Amino acid sequence: MASKQPQTSQQRYFNRELSWLEFNQRVLNEAMDPSVPLLERVKFFAITSSNLDEFFEVRVAGMKQQIESGTAGRTADGMTAAEQFRAVTRRVRKLVDDQYRCWREQLAPALAAHGLRIVRVGELDAASLEGLDRFYREQVRPVLTPLALDPTHPFPLLLNKSLNMIVQVELAQDGKKRKRLAIVKLPANLPPLVEVSRNEGGRTFVLLGDLLRRYLDDLFAGTRVLGSWLFSVTRNSELYLDRDDTDNLLQSVEQELQKRRKGAAVRLIVEKGCPAEVQELLLNRLTLGDDDLYIVDGPLNPVRLMTLCDGQNAPELKDPPFIAPEHPAFGGHQDLFEVIRQRDVLVHHPYDSFSSVVQFLHQAANDPRVLAIKMTLYRTGGDPAVVGALMDAVNNGKQVTAVVELKARFDEARNVQWARRLEEAGVHVLYGIVGMKIHAKITLVVRQDEDGIRRYLHLSTGNYNPTTARIYTDVGLFTAHPDFGEDATNLFNLLTGICQFRGARKFIVAPFELHRRMLELIHRERDNARAGLPARIIAKMNALVDTEIIEALYEASQAGVRIDLIVRGICCLRPGVAGLSENITVRSIVDRFLEHSRIFYFENACQPQIYIGSADWMPRNFFGRIELVFPIEDGRLRERLRSEILELALQDNVKASLLQPDGSYRRPGISPATQSVRSQMALIQRALEQAAQPQSPGGKSATRLKVRTKPD
Repeated sequence: MASKQPQTSQQRYFNRELSWLEFNQRVLNEAMDPSVPLLERVKFFAITSSNLDEFFEVRVAGMKQQIESGTAGRTADGMTAAEQFRAVTRRVRKLVDDQYRCWREQLAPALAAHGLRIVRVGELDAASLEGLDRFYREQVRPVLTPLALDPTHPFPLLLNKSLNMIVQVELAQDGKKRKRLAIVKLPANLPPLVEVSRNEGGRTFVLLGDLLRRYLDDLFAGTRVLGSWLFSVTRNSELYLDRDDTDNLLQSVEQELQKRRKGAAVRLIVEKGCPAEVQELLLNRLTLGDDDLYIVDGPLNPVRLMTLCDGQNAPELKDPPFIAPEHPAFGGHQDLFEVIRQRDVLVHHPYDSFSSVVQFLHQAANDPRVLAIKMTLYRTGGDPAVVGALMDAVNNGKQVTAVVELKARFDEARNVQWARRLEEAGVHVLYGIVGMKIHAKITLVVRQDEDGIRRYLHLSTGNYNPTTARIYTDVGLFTAHPDFGEDATNLFNLLTGICQFRGARKFIVAPFELHRRMLELIHRERDNARAGLPARIIAKMNALVDTEIIEALYEASQAGVRIDLIVRGICCLRPGVAGLSENITVRSIVDRFLEHSRIFYFENACQPQIYIGSADWMPRNFFGRIELVFPIEDGRLRERLRSEILELALQDNVKASLLQPDGSYRRPGISPATQSVRSQMALIQRALEQAAQPQSPGGKSATRLKVRTKPD
């Protein structure tokens, strides 16, 4: 007898925000893992805080707005906004407690043991104090501005995520001793860690806030300092743009960016020991409640501890360096267009060097046969290799169009800056379709070949950003397939002109058809399973939220389809539930590189189809963005994606965590009879071995992926 299906929304879906917090816990787990190199652990510790900052700036800010406006709706799992806020607050408090315990009990002692000491000012010797005094006089004191808190001095504007100190002093006034409060803003342009000594025994630092405490008597001359406490404010950082009432999007984004740093407060962080009355004063002045207060025992701005990991300091405490080799297909070839004419080329970053993409752009910019270049830019990072190629192309007489997404969250300022520079250089810069973020990743090069005009494409799951391409895993395709070229032309006409979406030969484009097509592909596997035909789904993405997609996966599971999901972050689907999802597994891989590629495999009754693209399975990707997903036509490339990326990820038992029916994540574990598989290390090893192989005349190596295993 079949098991009864869970009926309530809470039984069928995980909460989106709580699922994201579980992802951040997996990031923190890397900081707590002693097998990870120490400075890499510090990075994960800092990333945990950076992630939480963004979570409060956007997600928690949105929840608070819903509560204040009296929004009556419920989340997919059945929570009201207030219930969700309470659940999120409880989970964040536990996460923050775990994070700072990790710092105090693991990371700080381990750093000290390796000669990287962060000490209190009182622990310094006379020589170090002398250097600290000089640093304060010359670099710190001139930029400090103490701000009194009294009726004639209103509470100052404290910028988003700035580090501040509230100071209580006592002074004689009218023959009486009076207590007063003041705020000192710690300048963001000063180093958060001040190095006070360096010798063979290591390096010694003090935190900027601790340094400032030593000199408060100087800063508040004529008073007695009673106490000082660091604090930080997190503010709502969402941009609010009315696209229907915006004549100039570029100017509107710039204006909103000025407001971001001054948005409504959503979180107050204070250091341990801050008196209750001071906490209350700060909460009242910031219009926050007790639920918004977080008391921490450790550095208030862990993100700035990343400076410990910069440069060549202590390489033995970092991951071994990895310089991605050039893709074998392009090895030794000066003419990339010739290679792409012969066959499609699949690149997998960061295991294949991003230099092939940069070379493609620069060759297009300088090739006299190239007539036009069209490109989407979401997060460029302002890299001169990318935007410089577009500027060079204009100088060389090409027609160059860049569709720049100004609203790429937290990259808006950088994108505005580069949009203006591109415009000044003569690039035709556009900002896409009203109401839609342009998230598709595509470059189109139109070239006059000897046999006629041909269109060359680069399509990708990731951004045109050489910096992140070294730390994000993404897949890209170079192709000159005529159908792809026609679809690309129509897509750019849609983005830059005035026309309706006319459908596509190969591309699947959101918001027009991606949701429907993904549902159709899932339903086909369901129907094949019911008919007794081979059926399987493997899907790799960053997030799975859309409830219609989840319900379709549940149906397919119940029909007997084996479904393996590799979801790095948010997953609202409950796997392994009797009567609902017995045939579904969900795993998340958090490792040295950020898993970012989106790959979708459908068995199709032994005629596999694989799609890659820019879209996760979330409502915003399906309905609120221009997204591009496309098929891999070459059977060899399909096999590479299946065996060397998807199946390898499913074998990972070192850095993968399996989602349980109750929402927790567990490592699969390695028994004495099994061997460990760490997918990212296997791919690094493959890249290095392939680079060492002599290439065939066609630029191909015969090397196939060998999964290197070792006993646990």
